[in-house]
Amino acid sequence: MADKPTVKIKLVRSIAGTRESHRATVRGLGLRKLNSESELEDTPAVRGMINKISYLLKVL
Repeated sequence: MADKPTVKIKLVRSIAGTRESHRATVRGLGLRKLNSESELEDTPAVRGMINKISYLLKVL
């Protein structure tokens, strides 16, 4: 993963009260609790997931 571009994200808002599909997307990105961070490969699929729940995340 060192040679491939990556994107680092952080969960900055709670998933309480959000849609179930948005909660599943958060879990799919590897985020668990508030302020948890995840570093993922920068692919169109990951970018789409980030865009879907952008109001909950911060891209670092």
